[in-house]
Amino acid sequence: MKGVVFVELIRMAESVMGEEAVDDILDTIDLETDGAFSTVGNYPCSELLRLVGAFGTHLDAPVDALQVQFGHWMFGRFVENYPAFFANKTDGFDMLDSIENEVHVEVRKLYPEVELPTFATDRPAEGQLRMVYSSERPLQHFCRGMLESCMDHFGHTYTVDMVDKSSDSTHSAEFLVQKVA
Repeated sequence: MKGVVFVELIRMAESVMGEEAVDDILDTIDLETDGAFSTVGNYPCSELLRLVGAFGTHLDAPVDALQVQFGHWMFGRFVENYPAFFANKTDGFDMLDSIENEVHVEVRKLYPEVELPTFATDRPAEGQLRMVYSSERPLQHFCRGMLESCMDHFGHTYTVDMVDKSSDSTHSAEFLVQKVA
């Protein structure tokens, strides 16, 4: 998993808990990296999950809720750091539809070694988008946060229903997003 994700998780945690608390938590977790992450490095997802778990324990917050919050944070960073992906998008559904065949294509050009989740989308009815997240990583709640933040970014009023369809070997979730008039 790309180091930028780890660096942004640490930044988000520092904004919530303060740098000293985050440093104290990093000192108590057994990490291969000892908590030293570079934006260009690659790190195991297990370390990200250990960090989220430790931050959740410190904050007395559910891990799933922290993943959603982190998804919101990361989407904001993507908007700030990669505005070209958003330039021709006027709608949240258009942006979500573009992840697999536009955004991930460009990411793979920059980082051919990266292992990305897959996103399949369709529009079952007017004002609805179904997105299926599939990955080896249990980050479906992180995905939900990114999806919600995308809809917020484009000014939509919406609902999201999530059905976790994970198995022992694959993590998957189906999201049904409904625009509210």
